[in-house]
Amino acid sequence: MRTSVRGMRVAGTASKHRFKATLRRALNVAISRPDLPITTNPAAHLALPSSRRPRPMVWTAERVKQWRRTGEVPSAVMVWTPEQTRTFLDRAKRDRLYALFHLIAFKGPRRGEAVGLPWSNTRLDEHAVDIRTQIVQLGWGTVTTTPKSDAGERTITLDAETVRVLREWRRCQKRERLAAGPHWQESGLVFTHPDGSALHPAQVTLLFQQLAQEAQLPPVRLHDLRHGAASMSLAAGVDIKVVSAELGHATTGFTQDTYQSVFPQVARQAAEATANLISGKTSADHG
Repeated sequence: MRTSVRGMRVAGTASKHRFKATLRRALNVAISRPDLPITTNPAAHLALPSSRRPRPMVWTAERVKQWRRTGEVPSAVMVWTPEQTRTFLDRAKRDRLYALFHLIAFKGPRRGEAVGLPWSNTRLDEHAVDIRTQIVQLGWGTVTTTPKSDAGERTITLDAETVRVLREWRRCQKRERLAAGPHWQESGLVFTHPDGSALHPAQVTLLFQQLAQEAQLPPVRLHDLRHGAASMSLAAGVDIKVVSAELGHATTGFTQDTYQSVFPQVARQAAEATANLISGKTSADHG
């Protein structure tokens, strides 16, 4: 998706294919009804460009150098290294919505899931949040709905640092509630404006882009923080079944195909381990 006027998003090829599939199914249902004057399905003849899911690529030092020289972005899906992610979070700490970006960077919920997360589904004592709702953007308007699949309704386990960050944010929000007084809007959401009202997803994206630019980082989309969270979990050795479940994917195959960006240092370690196995060397031989 690309952002255009007032943050409204222009549908990419993959989204257009999903729209076509939905429209085609709806028209097939209409054709089967004798009370509707529809006998053919025009969506069946709609031609769209082929859709190929872009593979994530990591912003290596060489790619960053090339981007700074030419402005070239190697892939539609780019992922920051762990060091670059830390640089972004260091900048985001000076913004009141740091906890929101921290949660996405560490645990990978979708933008709408994070924006639509209510405190009632947040169990900090148990180090968990339950993803049951999301706020999605329709044009410039928004609607609160459930995740798009059964797998999307899930529980995400939080690390101790993320729990600490969310506790601090809750104390901050309570202070904002007292300051707002009768003007406070009780949305029940974790992440809100200072008056308690819901955040607009597009405004969160624009803030993310601003913070990334101020941190002088190569460009990624807000959604790519999700890619990065998954990639770093897999690189850290977390079982792919766990990563897939927490991302809300129905299959581990989709997770691996889409989100497993191998960071250069991990790839080099794997290459050395393979070479050592073949040559009969052990880690002690290199000591």
